[in-house]
Amino acid sequence: MNTSNLVIALTKGRILEETLPLFEQADIVPTEDIATSRKLIFDTNHTNIKLLVMRGSDVPTYVEFGSADMGVAGKDLLLEYGSEGFYEPLDLKIAACRLMTAEPVNASPVADRLRVATKFTNIAKKYFAERGIQIELIKLNGALELAPSLGLADSIVDIVDTGNTLKANGLEPRELIANISSRVIVNKASMKIKNAVIREILCKLRTAVDSA
Repeated sequence: MNTSNLVIALTKGRILEETLPLFEQADIVPTEDIATSRKLIFDTNHTNIKLLVMRGSDVPTYVEFGSADMGVAGKDLLLEYGSEGFYEPLDLKIAACRLMTAEPVNASPVADRLRVATKFTNIAKKYFAERGIQIELIKLNGALELAPSLGLADSIVDIVDTGNTLKANGLEPRELIANISSRVIVNKASMKIKNAVIREILCKLRTAVDSA
C-alpha cells in the first residue's frame, strides 16, 4: 500500500453527480470533466489524491482489499456486500431512496413458499429469515417489476424512489427493509496508515453535508 497517495473510489451514475459537488466543497476537484471522459482514473487538484469511477457494486471490493483507500457507495450495496471489511464513518445523505418489498396490487396471500425476485439476495434472505418466512429466491439483475406479472415471482425486493415504475407495472410497495443513502467507506489499514489525511477529508465532507 502506497502511504503517500490516496485513492478514492466513486460510484458512477446518479450518485457520482451528487457526490462531486460535496467533494468540491471539501476541496477535492478532478482536473478534467468526469462526465465527458471515458477514463476510469482521474487526477485531482491534489497531486497525492486520485479518483476512481466504477460500478457501485465494485466499490466495496476495491476498498476492502486496499486498491482504494476510501469509497462512496449506496447503503443497499453495503448491506448486500457486508460491512465487516471496512469502516463506514459518514452518511453523505445523497441519492436517498428506500429498499422495499413490492407485490402486485391486491395480491392474495401466498399459500406455498414465497417466490422472491431480487438482485439483493443476501438482504432478502436475511430479511425474510428474521420473520420466519420461507422463500424461494430468484436472482435477477434487472427488470424486476416484470417478474410478478409474468408469473416468475410473487414478490420483489428492490430500490424504490418515486414508486412510479412499480405502479406502472401493477405493483405496490409493501414492507420497508431499509432507508438508503450514499455512504463513505474507508479501508481499515488505510485508516491507520493514512489517518491524518483521511480524517481531514472526512471532516471537510461532514461540513459539506451539514451545510447542504
